[in-house]
Amino acid sequence: MNIVIVDDDPLVRMGLRAIVSSEPGWTVVGEAGDGHEALATVEQQRPDLVLMDVRMPRMDGLAATRQIVAAEWGARVLVLTTFEVDEYVFEAMRAGASGFVLKRVPPAELIEAVRVVASGESLLFPASTRSVIERFAEPQPAATLPELTEREADVLRLLARGLSNGEIAVELFVSIETVKSHVASILMKIGVRDRTQAVIAAYEAGFVKPGDAEGQPR
Repeated sequence: MNIVIVDDDPLVRMGLRAIVSSEPGWTVVGEAGDGHEALATVEQQRPDLVLMDVRMPRMDGLAATRQIVAAEWGARVLVLTTFEVDEYVFEAMRAGASGFVLKRVPPAELIEAVRVVASGESLLFPASTRSVIERFAEPQPAATLPELTEREADVLRLLARGLSNGEIAVELFVSIETVKSHVASILMKIGVRDRTQAVIAAYEAGFVKPGDAEGQPR
């Protein structure tokens, strides 16, 4: 997996590089200190994943994420932030980021977050990502979901709870391949590229409501 690190603090970038590079098969192919540099680096390197700081000079992480996603360069974006609950972080995910992780988390949690987001297997890791969506995603009067089958609707509700494909398969008594097929169909119908955007769309359409996932497993 090739990774680009974007943060305006050189010391933070150095620490992230050391953590990421410790994983076999993971390579940091570029760094950037602001959004403008991030766009140039991602366009040139075409990484699998971008670790994106939110608050930076010249161009912030929100604007950079939006442009990276719109350009369809194939990179997933994992937002890095100091603040656990931040409307700005939600807007970055709404713009196309797959999730976020706190800068202060232990290295093992950062590595797991990178692995999960890069694979697209599980939506809301860590659980704080789900809480941010619940807090800031509000029903939009014009927002609607396309017609889903009954089973696709069940899968979308479980995605909003943060369940993995394997966990959804157990919950619905179906195979993992069947779950993957349903997820792919949901993303195509809604017109989004990953689970985070699908769940945000579900909240904004009123299909899922804050509190629905309380007390439920990841």
